[in-house]
Amino acid sequence: MKRRDFVTIAGAATLLAGCGEKQCDTQVSGSVASSSEVINWTMVTTWPPGFQGLGTGAEYLAEQINRLSNGRIKVKVYGANELVPALQVFDAVSSGSVEMGHGASYYWKGKLPAASFFSSVPFGLNAQEMNSWLLHGGALELWQELYSPYNIVPMPAGNTDIQMAGWFNKEIKSMADIQGLKMRIPGLGGEVLKRAGGTPELIAGGEIFNALERGRIDAAEFVGPYNDLAFGFYKAAKFYYYPGWQEPGTTLEALINQQALDALPDDLQQIVKSACLVANADMLAEFTRKNSEALTTLVQDHGVIVKRLPQDVLDAFQNISEQVVAEQGQGNPLSQKIYQSYKAFKEKSLSWREISQSL
Repeated sequence: MKRRDFVTIAGAATLLAGCGEKQCDTQVSGSVASSSEVINWTMVTTWPPGFQGLGTGAEYLAEQINRLSNGRIKVKVYGANELVPALQVFDAVSSGSVEMGHGASYYWKGKLPAASFFSSVPFGLNAQEMNSWLLHGGALELWQELYSPYNIVPMPAGNTDIQMAGWFNKEIKSMADIQGLKMRIPGLGGEVLKRAGGTPELIAGGEIFNALERGRIDAAEFVGPYNDLAFGFYKAAKFYYYPGWQEPGTTLEALINQQALDALPDDLQQIVKSACLVANADMLAEFTRKNSEALTTLVQDHGVIVKRLPQDVLDAFQNISEQVVAEQGQGNPLSQKIYQSYKAFKEKSLSWREISQSL
């Protein structure tokens, strides 16, 4: 048995045994579908078909649902634009035209501004803290409440860890270089860039390289070395900046159609949700390993220039970020509740982080 398979099965068994209402909110009541019945589901993603880490993360989730259900649920995965455009995944799941989706909640910022809190917030929670807030800080319930009017049940289904600040076709020496900068950057980070004088653009992952190479944009952030190497961004821009102030620990999401989930027996509902948590942990482990390997390749084999953003730029971004994030919590009562929950958890986490990570 491969180690990853063993970890998956063992981890899922633990989750199935110990997953409480906060994580899964559906208790196993003994209702079991016939072993001969096969339920076929479709999953659409915001990622290019089979793209490493992200696209394969969606495929891994589908495999775990199939495996843990002993073949009673089979999920067919379609990448971006194979069935629906990348940025229409939310609507496809909401309408019930597909049973599942895989993406990142900040893509729906225009529809639900507070959704960004459940992916990544500039200068916010890291990957471990995001998992803690979602699974033990009451955030998953708030996330599900936010999506409920759209007939969607969200679950964490991956994390890329802290990202890079991005690829730039010119050196960034001060805030003057941010003025007029056209950059692919989603979510709240894009709003911060806009207020700092830049021009953010939301471009699906598979379209970033062409936009950068053809000069439609001056810079682009996507994820980190693992994914960026695969897309060949080093061929279009030579400066690779860190740290990823805009996404310190990005959670990816599984979107599950409420009616499709409710139609399942209780045990299969639990399996679907538990498989999401297995995939969530697995992706973080994969990115932690692959990013370090890919960064070495970018520097040694492709001559990429890795630089840290100037401190005055980071300070300016952080000041603007505090305003932007606070504004996300000034909408309806639920948005305010989400913001207050995030803010309180971050304050507590930072006090522990400063002590525990002070080596």
